[in-house]
Amino acid sequence: MNKPFIIGIAGGSGSGKTFFLKCFLKHFSHSEVSLVSQDDYYFPVPEGMSAEENKLFNFDLPDTIDHQHFEDDINSLLQGLSITKKEYTFNNPSAIPKMLEIKSAPIIIVEGLFILYFRKLSALLDMKIFIDADDDIALQRRLKRDLVERGYSHDDVMYKWINHVVPAYKEYLLPYKDECDQIITNNTHVADDIICVTEEISKQLREKVL
Repeated sequence: MNKPFIIGIAGGSGSGKTFFLKCFLKHFSHSEVSLVSQDDYYFPVPEGMSAEENKLFNFDLPDTIDHQHFEDDINSLLQGLSITKKEYTFNNPSAIPKMLEIKSAPIIIVEGLFILYFRKLSALLDMKIFIDADDDIALQRRLKRDLVERGYSHDDVMYKWINHVVPAYKEYLLPYKDECDQIITNNTHVADDIICVTEEISKQLREKVL
């Protein structure tokens, strides 16, 4: 087996990384690509954390991620091995996390806020893609997600956005934007725009990797 081709997809909260990935993955079969998400490597939060403590806890810092485990798993996939990881459930006490088995594949996608900041991990990436969006659009997407899907209050979302999300983006992601191979602006809600971009990238990869 040849060394897998590893793609890093980074972007701030609300940039549209998840939608981009859904569109991108549609161009490949399960055996052709595997996805590893930084979110599944959060350290467990202290047991019994209150709602107020959860509101104040800053999840947007690199030291909340078990980056050594993250890097070790990526290296295992690069060697053709499979990895097993417990799913991250965003501290939802009623959610039962699944055990995820991720198999190596010709294309490995790694996504997350800090994948460029973790320099050993960044050095493994063959292609770096930055998903960008204007601040007001990213905030509206974050509000929609956290209010509807995760049940947070408007005040909680705004507190985290102002005090955690934006500072982390500026310190741990934005400085690495210019080293990316592709910068994709995702300010629209038009699926066709992203599908066209992912189709072009997938064609390049098929010629190069598959």
